[in-house]
Amino acid sequence: MQPEISMNLWDLLGKIFLNGQVLTVLAAALAAILPGFGSARAVGSVGEALNGLMSEDPDKFGKGFLLQALPATQGIYGLIIAFMVLLQLPNVTAGNYAMGFYMIGACLPIALCGYYSAIKQGRVAASGIATIAKQPSASGKTVTATAMVELYALLSLLISFLLVIQNPFAG
Repeated sequence: MQPEISMNLWDLLGKIFLNGQVLTVLAAALAAILPGFGSARAVGSVGEALNGLMSEDPDKFGKGFLLQALPATQGIYGLIIAFMVLLQLPNVTAGNYAMGFYMIGACLPIALCGYYSAIKQGRVAASGIATIAKQPSASGKTVTATAMVELYALLSLLISFLLVIQNPFAG
């Protein structure tokens, strides 16, 4: 006769979400997915605006392409942090859920700010495309205005980077 194995839902969730390795992977996923969503959305909307510009004047593609590329950087920043977190995964034990929660906290700046700044940068870039349509000589100014939003993505990358490398739970 085998012993009866029973586990309620709360026990199962506790075993999953109080596992340092699972939490660390979740942290890396947040760092990669949220800024990636924001960048994809922003690059797509700026691409739509750029296609509209090219339908009127295909020669303006070069002036607008940089504006489309800029919001993609947040997704790259998120991937950098995700890779850094995953490189620490071999040092995480299942029982070290404090490190897993720490990693989630370390990834939140790039995850949240990366998502939000990508979307906002996309809006600024799309309006820059509209400016280039009317005043092609203003393309440098539109790139500068769009790049200003990048500052906040860089700051969130920096804080997540510092938190990951200064991990107090690393052995």
